[in-house]
Amino acid sequence: MEKSSAVQAEGPGTNVLVIRLSAMGDVAMTVPVLQTFRATYPNIKLTVLTRKFFEPMFSDIENLDVYPADVTNRHKGIIGLHRLSKELRKLGIDAVADLHNVLRSNVLKRIFSLHGIKVVQIDKGRPEKKALTRAQNKAFKPLKSTHQRYADVFAALGYPIRLEDHVFPKKQTLTKNITALTQNSTKKWLGIAPFAQYESKTYPLELMIKVIEELDKTDRFEIFLFGGGKREIDILNNISSKYNSVINVAGKLPFTDELKLIGNLDSMLSMDSGNAHLAAMYGVPTITLWGVTHPFTGFLPFGQPMEHAILPNLAKYDQIPTSIYGNKVPKGYEKVMYTIKPETVVEAVNNL
Repeated sequence: MEKSSAVQAEGPGTNVLVIRLSAMGDVAMTVPVLQTFRATYPNIKLTVLTRKFFEPMFSDIENLDVYPADVTNRHKGIIGLHRLSKELRKLGIDAVADLHNVLRSNVLKRIFSLHGIKVVQIDKGRPEKKALTRAQNKAFKPLKSTHQRYADVFAALGYPIRLEDHVFPKKQTLTKNITALTQNSTKKWLGIAPFAQYESKTYPLELMIKVIEELDKTDRFEIFLFGGGKREIDILNNISSKYNSVINVAGKLPFTDELKLIGNLDSMLSMDSGNAHLAAMYGVPTITLWGVTHPFTGFLPFGQPMEHAILPNLAKYDQIPTSIYGNKVPKGYEKVMYTIKPETVVEAVNNL
């Protein structure tokens, strides 16, 4: 405690605004960082500016408030951002950790700076990411993790933290909705999130069905399928109807309950996507399947070893990673994930 207090005195203020508006996976990656901050500086108030939908992610962190950003209405445009900055200043914000560094947060930075409020923005490492993703003369080496980039922002504000000191929260109590869905199954609880933002990093559905089929045969697992949106829900309902041990979660639980269920899983199988980071922030062993992206970009889920990342044939597809987010697919790279065999995925799950 004495060490924490000594470090705490270096900080610029007592109410730190944290900006991270989207996307879900990036917001989830802030959670273990903020948990570590809270354990190191228990008396510093945190206010997180993000989407209202993401508020349940932070429910375990004491002395933290979420301030919803209504960027489609009240806080839209320059006038809306001026309104937002005024609302935030009324809260007594005296330091800002911008973990997003986009146009909106840059406008807020300018306004806060004019009022004498210190703002530190994340260094996204664009030059080294460009070197890692270029097709020729690729600098193929692991970059600093996004979690550490977040931590570096707090260090620059005067609040250094050690992510190695992070402690995961205790498992949350299941609600009646979750109990009704899971039927208190005594099998191993396995989450599977088969979708991602881009097709280039989504495991082919026919191969994922083979994985589910093999795991269902073992009768070892209660398999919970995660997704969102009508199309995904329809697909997952169709899959779950064919197997004894498969339950579709999508569309059946509020987000708060879905997070509680994820936090109680024994393991998660996911793409390089938001669900992987949701599971990892609870300390759930998480296997990730990668397409044209790669863990070296800094987006390996928190606390997960490299061995939990299953990669395609990099000898055949040596331009991987082709982009940071999977939005750039060179010709001939459309089917890289077919080189990940269902047997490999099943073996990895069974080993966990």
